[in-house]
Amino acid sequence: MRVKPSSRGCCWWFLVVVTLALVYDAIVYTVQKKTEKSEGAAPITGPPGAIEKKYADALKIAMQFFDIQRSGELGYSNKFSWRGDSALTDGSQAKLDLSKGMYDAGDLMKFGFPMAFTATVLSWAILEYGGQMAEVNQLDPAQDSLKWITDYLINAHPEENVLYVQVGDPEIDHGCWERPEVMSEKRPLTQINTSSPGTEVAAETAAALASASLVFKSDSRYSSTLLKHAKELFTFADKYRGSYSESIPEVSTYYNSTGYGDELLWAASWLYHATGDKSYLQYVTGKNGEVFAQWESATWFSWDNKLAGTQVLLSRLTFFGNKDASNSGLQMYRKTAEAVMCSLIPDSPTATQSRTDSGLIWVSEWNALQHPVASAFLASLYSNYMRSSGTAKLSCNGYSYKPSDLRKFARSQADYVLGNNPMKMSFLVGYGENYPQYVHHRGASIPADAKTGCKDGWTWLERKEPNPNVATGALVGGPFLNETFVDDRNNSMQAEPTTYNGAVIVGLLSGLVTTSSAVPSFT
Repeated sequence: MRVKPSSRGCCWWFLVVVTLALVYDAIVYTVQKKTEKSEGAAPITGPPGAIEKKYADALKIAMQFFDIQRSGELGYSNKFSWRGDSALTDGSQAKLDLSKGMYDAGDLMKFGFPMAFTATVLSWAILEYGGQMAEVNQLDPAQDSLKWITDYLINAHPEENVLYVQVGDPEIDHGCWERPEVMSEKRPLTQINTSSPGTEVAAETAAALASASLVFKSDSRYSSTLLKHAKELFTFADKYRGSYSESIPEVSTYYNSTGYGDELLWAASWLYHATGDKSYLQYVTGKNGEVFAQWESATWFSWDNKLAGTQVLLSRLTFFGNKDASNSGLQMYRKTAEAVMCSLIPDSPTATQSRTDSGLIWVSEWNALQHPVASAFLASLYSNYMRSSGTAKLSCNGYSYKPSDLRKFARSQADYVLGNNPMKMSFLVGYGENYPQYVHHRGASIPADAKTGCKDGWTWLERKEPNPNVATGALVGGPFLNETFVDDRNNSMQAEPTTYNGAVIVGLLSGLVTTSSAVPSFT
């Protein structure tokens, strides 16, 4: 039978228990804080860490696709024997040199809207991960490819309120299957102006040139030129509002815009980073933000929708002690960026269900890999902001996640692309042992010494043999929702690469090559 202790003994034991409990809680708290720091709470400082070889190898391959897509006089920059000079007279009917730039995909069109997006994303990748690119000797190639596009975009803007947004007629172009070096068809120009506005493409081009002005800031003359054009284009885009899909209906068949508000916010955000002019910050946090930002709603980042990218880009201001970080509008952008991140983490209570059974983000059967790779790029950036600023946790409906959770998601999407998938196929051409052999790409499918032209070149599309030339670095469209892939040259839905896919995969791989601290400011 238990003997009831005396009240004095009870108090003594009570004090012992309370003291031990307090000590235990203190130990748990200390261990917890140390664990949080080991997981990313302590700011990262210093140079990049160890190189992860598979991502470094993949980055070197992915960067080469920009060389394949180049138009104009290649000269010393030509790294592929099956490529040569092409489109040397583009723009001549308007007394402009539009020979540079890059072909959009497997065709020979120059679409200004997605090309400008390519430049913006490539600029962002360089600004965030230039040090990591340099560690694997890819910074110079990235800057060189970027300048090939920005040189074109500058020339495409001959007047304040005029921007040439397309070179070539897609109906004519898609009626031919030929190498770019031999094409002789007419290459008409399409422009936007005050009577035929195109807010989204003008604003995207402004974003491209503003972000590039930061990349090339060591060349003050070129940087100033880029910024001058960026400011003019933003003013043009904002003053003469109208969708280019309505002004030029024929573009809607290929790159139909679903709205221009996101591009206006995206461009103003980059102009704020490039200039520090608070009027651009007020633009995105004031009435325009209320109208266009879709605060607290997660969206997909793509050539057509820049909202998620804008939210992440502006949220970086709140991580690194920007003097305007307390701005309520900025906080709304960060809150929305957090909603985007929470939707990506697989076990988050707000995780998107738009995934394959193996975990790949899957939104569209056309060019399916754009959304997962772009999402993973944003997750890599946000993870780096958290780690570099000492932000230990991301809260998703009461559940906490660490920067490492976002990086794990980013790696999972990259690894899927590189072959860790049910098909055991790399969707990055040239990486691994099993990658698409029948890429939907004119130049890659026709031997360099072929004598065929526009019409008789179709025989090369129908040939059963693999492409004679490897489109190294091409990120093809990717798998269906049921995780199957038909490697067929006629299967443009899955087997065609795009230049803007090249930008997002370069951005993602650059972020995974190694770890390093995020730069507090781009200026």
